[in-house]
Amino acid sequence: QVQLVESGGGLVQPGGSLRLSCAVSGRRFSMYNMGWYRQAPGKQRGLVAAITFGGSTNYAESVKGRFTIARDNAKNTVYLQMNKLEPEDTAVYYCHIDWAAFLSGDYWGQGTQVTVSS
Repeated sequence: QVQLVESGGGLVQPGGSLRLSCAVSGRRFSMYNMGWYRQAPGKQRGLVAAITFGGSTNYAESVKGRFTIARDNAKNTVYLQMNKLEPEDTAVYYCHIDWAAFLSGDYWGQGTQVTVSS
């Protein structure tokens, strides 16, 4: 089974920064399209940022200009750099394989809590 493990969450003040990491065990990671999602209390899980195997990215409108998704295929890791954090960014952040050749199933990480509060 493919495993995804997020890390890097924590408590920060508004305007602060965090860098999330997602370590993926899949041996074909370089061919995966990856996404970061978040779910706040009482809200649906939604896409934050995504990156294709080719490096193309897209972002939720609410995080454009503040968050950056990146990948390091040599480390089987996807990152989410979050700057200028706002209380509205408070959520559990999940890593997800959006698409993968020759991989069936729906693969999510366990999530990492991000809390933005003064």
